[in-house]
Amino acid sequence: MIATPTGVPTVSRGVRLGYGVGSFCTATFNAVPGLLLLYYMTNFLAVPAWLAGAVVAAPKVWDLVINPLVGRWSDRTTSRLGPRRPWLLAGACTLPVAFVLVFAGPPLTGAPAALYVGACFMAAATGYALFEVPYKAMPAEMTGDYHERTSLLQWRMVFVGGATVLSGIVAPAIVNSDGPAGTLDSYRLMAVTVASVLLASMLGSFFGTARAPMTGAPEPDSGSLREQFAAARGNSAFVWLLALSCLQMMAVSMLLAGAPYFAAYILDDPKMTSTLFAVFVGPMLLTMPAWVWLAKRYDKRGAMILAGLLFGGGTLANLATPLFGSGYAHAMLLVVGLGYAGVQLLEFSMLADVIAVDAETTGRRRAGVFTGLWTAIESGVSSFGALIFGAVLTLGGFVESDAGRPVAQPDGAVTAVLLGETAVPALVLFLAVLVTLKYRLRPGGAPASSASG
Repeated sequence: MIATPTGVPTVSRGVRLGYGVGSFCTATFNAVPGLLLLYYMTNFLAVPAWLAGAVVAAPKVWDLVINPLVGRWSDRTTSRLGPRRPWLLAGACTLPVAFVLVFAGPPLTGAPAALYVGACFMAAATGYALFEVPYKAMPAEMTGDYHERTSLLQWRMVFVGGATVLSGIVAPAIVNSDGPAGTLDSYRLMAVTVASVLLASMLGSFFGTARAPMTGAPEPDSGSLREQFAAARGNSAFVWLLALSCLQMMAVSMLLAGAPYFAAYILDDPKMTSTLFAVFVGPMLLTMPAWVWLAKRYDKRGAMILAGLLFGGGTLANLATPLFGSGYAHAMLLVVGLGYAGVQLLEFSMLADVIAVDAETTGRRRAGVFTGLWTAIESGVSSFGALIFGAVLTLGGFVESDAGRPVAQPDGAVTAVLLGETAVPALVLFLAVLVTLKYRLRPGGAPASSASG
């Protein structure tokens, strides 16, 4: 059963803040390339849409290799800093530099530019894996209480909201500071600014979790990587949770990739990318206590279903934006943000539950293997969102351009932007709601290996 012991040390506010600040890194790195990289390549480096989508997706395939390895390494790490924190520091030393190089804007266009961006993005993804995988493993080891994990992650989501402000409002504002469509110099300035925030948040999390408790820290799993993967695959709660997370992330990556196009070609104002994200991030900052209450009142699965319906419903409703205008679009993004806030909080709280139950049942420490496998598959699947959106643009006849040669898009391309930002991701989100019904791990229930069958 899921442990709810009364003697478990309460995670201090300082540790909660120290852990939460790391989400500035995870949320920002997931959002900024997803929001700006595809548009940057198609509209500034003259990379065809299908190739730009492939570049955004290709480095994520590397995650399938590096993330599980980082998870296993962190499980087996023995140091005075603990098993996870040395890896947080390693990520802080590599990711910010690689991120700047992604948007460095060398004098290349077309396929050579795509190769350059792809190589730099691969390096950035590696640095990110060093930080992200151990970071996501930590909550399950800080407390054994089912509801305290949600409360702990509530703090994390506040920082996710702040990172979303940076990603969706500040980053596009910097890009557009030299004109409505931006310039290569403005993209470089944005990259340096974001990289500085990444570095500060990663170091903040490293130092802020120095006194994080390790509740009943079990011994590392001595089995082979294949055996540990088999154990994860046999955990039905983990499998169904991973499936719904992958679907949600695929839809999110489509929404991020399509946002600049939606603002430019549906709302006729590229600068509205920032205002759309302003209303999107509001619920993330304001509704966390409500989602914590809903998770206690209706259990985490019930709250997740509600969040998924709001997320998908708001996304689909934006299909009517050409009829009702920008005000309507912003209102629907508020609904989307409300659902997304709940989805993000509950997803990671449920993952921590699955990991904690596995450790309680087996007596082995393999949180890194679970989070490594989780992040690898989630990242690989979610990367198809940009690839799908790029394919939708190509089918619609979207014409690539560079900074000195803007082009007028055909009607089919504008329709493709609308469908790729609304109907297609909404269908994926509603499928995720159906998958949520298969997750049945609850407080006082059976171990994860049998509770969700």
